[in-house]
Amino acid sequence: MGPIPIAVDIMGGDNAPGNILEGVCEALDHYGDTYHLHLVGDADQISAGLSRLGKLGDARLTVVPTTAVIEMGEHPAMAIRGKPQASICVAADLVKKKTVQGFFSAGNTGAAVGASYLKWRMLPGLERPALATVFPSETGRFIFLDSGATVDCTPLILTQFAIMGDIYARMVLKKQNPAVGLLCNGTEEGKGIHLTQETFKMLREVPGLNFIGNVEGHDLFSGKVDVVVCDGFVGNVVLKVCEQLAKSMGRMMKKKFMERTIWKLGAFLARGAFAECKKAMDASEVGGSPLLGVDGVCVIGHGNSNAKAVRNGIRVVGEMIAHNTNDNIVKLVKEYGLLQ
Repeated sequence: MGPIPIAVDIMGGDNAPGNILEGVCEALDHYGDTYHLHLVGDADQISAGLSRLGKLGDARLTVVPTTAVIEMGEHPAMAIRGKPQASICVAADLVKKKTVQGFFSAGNTGAAVGASYLKWRMLPGLERPALATVFPSETGRFIFLDSGATVDCTPLILTQFAIMGDIYARMVLKKQNPAVGLLCNGTEEGKGIHLTQETFKMLREVPGLNFIGNVEGHDLFSGKVDVVVCDGFVGNVVLKVCEQLAKSMGRMMKKKFMERTIWKLGAFLARGAFAECKKAMDASEVGGSPLLGVDGVCVIGHGNSNAKAVRNGIRVVGEMIAHNTNDNIVKLVKEYGLLQ
């Protein structure tokens, strides 16, 4: 079996193309001949960057030239229609044409979701896609979906999300019999709105799924649950709150440590513990969020992804392909009778 072909959107992200190209080179150094990377973007900028990084002419790289870019602030649907040759669109096209088996982008999230959905459509029997975000917990990591791809959900859609999250947890995060929870405002069966109540009933009947019932917000990071399911509206709110909370807590702690000399000394003595906590919460270790449910492999990184995040995002694409994640999702959804 030869190298896995993966497309990388070189122009997407706050730090493109510099950090993206650095991440590509890190991937080559870390993973050897595992991947053949198709670099989608401005050919001149790509060549200049690769020359600077000592990778120009590397046989493991193919440049796919395009100059159009969907900026971070553009409306996704309008941008996809108006810029069919944008780097995100071309990367998705390469998957559709089977030139590559998946792609990574740190660009406009809505555009990456839209291009993937519009060009590939859904896996057989699945209704809507979900963005699966990997968060740190007290005991490791857990998967949170949907973090923004599908705002309006039905009980069937949420149940399919649970199956997708279960498969991803088993195959990519190496979780055995992952605990699946439904995000709600109480743990009792009758809690929540009509959507969560009906979803609870459906999840409880799925054979082979380790459904532990409703989970509340305070359960998320406790290590109690491995897969948390909710609709994309609630999920995106939770995601943005968590991102800002982590930043604000870091700034608040740093400010307090600087107020007194004894606190500064304490922070210095505890620097090793702080470093370990920072590493556990480092989003660049995760790489990006896979878009599950579409008929292709797409992993979307944070807009400010650094080289390490890009390298790990490429790894996640490769792992999803190597583990046949999509085939296994379709197999289980069909087996459990949860087709649309």
